[in-house]
Amino acid sequence: MISLIVPTYNEAKNLPKLIPLLYSELKKTGQKFEIVIVDDNSPDKTWSVAAKYKKYNVRVIRRTKDRGLANSVIDGFNNSKGDIIGVIDADLSHPPALLPKMVKESATNDIVIASRYVASGRSDSFSLFRKIVSIGATFLAKPLTSVKDPMTGYFLVNRKVIKGAKLKALGYKILLEILVKGKYDKKKVVEVPFTFEKRYLGKSKLGFKVYINYILHLSSLYFYKLFGKKN
Repeated sequence: MISLIVPTYNEAKNLPKLIPLLYSELKKTGQKFEIVIVDDNSPDKTWSVAAKYKKYNVRVIRRTKDRGLANSVIDGFNNSKGDIIGVIDADLSHPPALLPKMVKESATNDIVIASRYVASGRSDSFSLFRKIVSIGATFLAKPLTSVKDPMTGYFLVNRKVIKGAKLKALGYKILLEILVKGKYDKKKVVEVPFTFEKRYLGKSKLGFKVYINYILHLSSLYFYKLFGKKN
């Protein structure tokens, strides 16, 4: 079974387009699936909108404490049923049409990553500043992983990879956390190219605090890798 985690905050306007697309693409895989909307008690009542789509195999988790993207994803992991767990953004910057290919790859791989930085992958919608920040963030993470795009928020992971892992919720880069702390065969990590699109509706959540949290997160992961325990 596949559990697709969609962390949300003020994404009510995007769900009417996103959820049917996710449902359609996951149906193509021929596997059982659930779409788990994990909402941080959005002021625009994203959680309420999501609840109207239960016929699309949607389940809603409404969070009112310890909010944040990484916390939301971890809650989704802990409260989902699938052997394969996926994560995708709610703003349609990640193409749902890639899901069947990613699911197919997950049959023989531990981690399947939608990547902007392998051949044919692109991030044309990024501003020059965001491209520089993204490339810089990826460069800083190079000693931690050989994955070309550890910053992506679009991936599938076999549940066994995170079983027993003490995932630390800080910032946005939950995949990097999994790559450092998860248990998997490095030969069974595959990156599938995709083009990062502009968000469909709404405003980006990126800000200065996100960059500070990334540096703190990165420091914690280096400490973990060097000394075998979290900071």
